[in-house]
Amino acid sequence: MDLRVKSVEASMADAADESRSLRRSLGTWDLALMGIAVAVGAGIFSVGAQAAASFAGPSVIVSFVLAAITCGLAIMCYAEFASTVPVAGSAYTFTYATMGELLAWIIGWDLILEMFTAAAVLAKYWGVYLSEALLAFGVPFPATFELGGLEVSWPAFLIVAVFTALLVAGTKLTARVGAVFTIIKVAIVLFVIVVGFFFVRAANFTPFIPEAVPTEGGASDAWTQSLFSWLTGAAPAQYGVFGLLAAASLVFFAFIGFDVVATSAEEVRDPQRRLPRGIFLGLGIVTLLYVLVSIVMTGMVSYRELAEEESPSLATAFRLVGQDWASAVISLGALAGLTTVIMVLLLGLSRIVFALSRDGLLPRWFSKTTAHTKTPARVQIIGGLVVALVAAFTDVGLLEEMINIGTLSAFVLVSVGIVVLRRTRPDLPRGFRVPWSPVLPIVSAALCLWLMFNLTTLTWVRFLVWLAIGIVIYLLYGRRRSRLAGGQVSEVELPTAQGSDDPTAGR
Repeated sequence: MDLRVKSVEASMADAADESRSLRRSLGTWDLALMGIAVAVGAGIFSVGAQAAASFAGPSVIVSFVLAAITCGLAIMCYAEFASTVPVAGSAYTFTYATMGELLAWIIGWDLILEMFTAAAVLAKYWGVYLSEALLAFGVPFPATFELGGLEVSWPAFLIVAVFTALLVAGTKLTARVGAVFTIIKVAIVLFVIVVGFFFVRAANFTPFIPEAVPTEGGASDAWTQSLFSWLTGAAPAQYGVFGLLAAASLVFFAFIGFDVVATSAEEVRDPQRRLPRGIFLGLGIVTLLYVLVSIVMTGMVSYRELAEEESPSLATAFRLVGQDWASAVISLGALAGLTTVIMVLLLGLSRIVFALSRDGLLPRWFSKTTAHTKTPARVQIIGGLVVALVAAFTDVGLLEEMINIGTLSAFVLVSVGIVVLRRTRPDLPRGFRVPWSPVLPIVSAALCLWLMFNLTTLTWVRFLVWLAIGIVIYLLYGRRRSRLAGGQVSEVELPTAQGSDDPTAGR
């Protein structure tokens, strides 16, 4: 395995290259809104209802808290890395500085999979939700049309094209547009929560943790059951304590996306202070919103009623209490939610490819930035075009779980990387330190591995195929072309770390 490591000093020097650098224009609230933008999508109106109906009942409230804690542990590791190595690339850059080029390439390849697949899948759903939102207000709207025997989702192509143009125009401009949509969707979520509280009945919270029952037919298909169930022969859990934990695995994916915020580290003003604050502020707001929605939803109707529905959601709860009007408002919220998620994913995708290109693992011309806006316009346009075409012309829904496994694999390596960097480079200045290291980073890695084992065997097979393709590309191109292999990297001198009087230092 190729263990050559790119030093933090070399990464910082590359970020100073005028022709391949990004403009630092983002502040704490920009980052917090970016985190809310990517985590609060259409799922806030459905994932809690599905988890309550199928796994946890009212205890899904606790499931959200557990999921937030798990996500928070991983995000702490991201925050320490991003405040130590504030350059583009997120988990890829962090892994390059700790565990070597091959693993860095693999995690960069995984992140491309995560963000590309997520952007394409959600762009496709955006067209569906646009149609549903207009239909809820009595306006019929065809979201697809036939072209040469293919069904084309033109709204999916349109939304990706619009945000690609905005991202080329500048990150700060895109952040402002995204902030407007984020405020709109949070306002809709809060409105729904406030109205829903008037229909909450205490009896619906009993039993809080329903008695466990056997799941029928859960292990009949080797491809659709979780890898853990397939390896151990364990039956899927429904209700009870194990149901609560299974629901935590499901709703954890509602928090995925905060790693994307770390890809913008090179565009943050005073990143050592602002980046950790922005990430944690966003995570706190998102957690509060999800917990409040789950309280309202399980308090409005019994989980048994939700379980009888084919696709339970927050709109289902309002319909069951005779408030059909809410579906129109929720459709608007879902549409606004998806809009901002797509924007942040397109940003993250371009920054990962930009970082790989700047290091020579992909063609270097991808990493050229424009003189005026300092954005990687080439990769942004090419990436946006490919996402738009895939979303418009293919059935990308088949690859939804690939989003999750790509993210979790990055979480694992970043968590382990914290332990490695603490031992190899204790001298580096850190704007934030994960407390109780190495215990918390190891716990974070273990929890993320557990969640990975809860994904289906088919997802694992597809993931391994994607990794195999990536390794072939690395061996044929990146290994010989990387700037580190050619001795083309320079370094800058960094200040030494604070002493033991540093108030943020974790032990």
